[in-house]
Amino acid sequence: MAVSANRLELLQIADAVAREKSIDRMVVIDAMQDAIEKAAKARYGAETEIKAEINPRSGELRLWRLLEIVEEVEEHSRQVSLKDALPKNPTAKVGDFLTEPLPPIEFGRIAAQSAKQVIVQKVRDAERERMYDEYFNRIGEVVNGSVKRVEYGNVIVDLGRGEAIIRRDELIPREMFRYGDRVRAYVYDVRREQRGPQIFLSRTHPQFMAKLFMQEVPEIYDGIITIRSIARDPGSRAKIAVTSSDGSIDPVGACVGMRGSRVQAVVGELQGEKIDIIPWTDNIADLVVSALQPADVAKVVLDEQAERIEVVVPDEQLSLAIGRRGQNVRLASQLIGWDIDILTEQEESERRQKEFTERSALFIEALDVDEMVAQLLASEGFSTVEELAYIELNEIATIEGFDEETATEIQNRAIEYLAAIDRAYDEERKKLGVKDELFDITGLNAAMLVALGKEEIKTVEDFAGCAADDLVGWSERKDGETKRFEGSFKDFPISREEAEDMILQARLQVGWITAEELATPEDDVSQEEAV
Repeated sequence: MAVSANRLELLQIADAVAREKSIDRMVVIDAMQDAIEKAAKARYGAETEIKAEINPRSGELRLWRLLEIVEEVEEHSRQVSLKDALPKNPTAKVGDFLTEPLPPIEFGRIAAQSAKQVIVQKVRDAERERMYDEYFNRIGEVVNGSVKRVEYGNVIVDLGRGEAIIRRDELIPREMFRYGDRVRAYVYDVRREQRGPQIFLSRTHPQFMAKLFMQEVPEIYDGIITIRSIARDPGSRAKIAVTSSDGSIDPVGACVGMRGSRVQAVVGELQGEKIDIIPWTDNIADLVVSALQPADVAKVVLDEQAERIEVVVPDEQLSLAIGRRGQNVRLASQLIGWDIDILTEQEESERRQKEFTERSALFIEALDVDEMVAQLLASEGFSTVEELAYIELNEIATIEGFDEETATEIQNRAIEYLAAIDRAYDEERKKLGVKDELFDITGLNAAMLVALGKEEIKTVEDFAGCAADDLVGWSERKDGETKRFEGSFKDFPISREEAEDMILQARLQVGWITAEELATPEDDVSQEEAV
């Protein structure tokens, strides 16, 4: 049995397959050419190099045998000598290919089946590539589809021109889907895999909520209102912070809509998830007050270096601020990006009293004064012996009940206490083998050198090789939780900028950089102006 197709049929087949699979017509024609080449090799020998070409306009099929031009022929089925090639092609040279036309062939049953397999595989590969490109470019969009099947809690979604999956952990809790249900979800990842591109959808992703608001609120779509941050506990509660570039438009009111129509449309899609909409502000203290609503906040204390916020609330507001299972404070923390500690007014009072007692005890021990003097110093806001040693003398003398003589005696005792500590640290520093040259770096003291010695940082070169993170530590945020990694100077009030300045000093000392390399464009300009 022989199979053949005329010119018109070849083009009609290519057009039909390209339309059905939504791929380029030339991809199908290339697949046909590969299939014909394979079939021709089956007839003329697998060792023969054959080239097939289908004219995309006329459908005409042409076949050639390719022979490589060489000096000395080793494989007669694939090679031809330069001497034999020159009569046929006067411009031939070694390395070129000589083409010999072949007559059209008719496909036997086996050859036709083999050609079909080649075409199907090529078309499938092209279809997969087309689907990957299409959906890779749609990462970050919301797509609609229908449920095709549910496997072990994972939902397979038919998108019309491909399949996607919503994994069980990307579904809103207690959400159930059946075959044929319509579903909307967020495209968060597209991966190439052996069985074809895998499209991953999510209904729990924070950006899914952002896209739903964009569909419901025209001002967000137009860019007048911006969603600055989102925190979600999928299916239960969410917080969203918005800001407006137009002072005449209330961002919260626009997102809520008339009688709550806009926000209710989003809530309905998210299975009743409660949404708190708050106005964004760059003032972190004001933002945390809004984020912890509906609880009232009495006091906010910021630790910018550790990105930590301490919030004081009335005793009766504690459970409201924390929320059920810590939900309210956890979402507020995710929204702002800072850790939040919540204390009641009573707890804060007890802590202040404890700190006052500890400071008083410190002054009694360090300065050898009685309890009343120590408490006076603590109540005036002094928290360390260093403050007493280096503050202006009149700052101590103005304390009620103190005179200049008393102030001088207290300051001298503070200086002597610190000197004794420095001597002890210096002895320990020498035992650790930390070099004296590190004292040349402004900002380092004996206690810091002991901390460095314990980390095996003992020379200026060792110190020059440090990064600021090694000294002051760093924070990593993952899954809404911030993990703190401590540095060598964890016990010292050193900022990141101060640490970087110390490292630069060390690198200058060892010659890794020069003062000229550190000069900024502003320095250059100011020098030129001075000249």
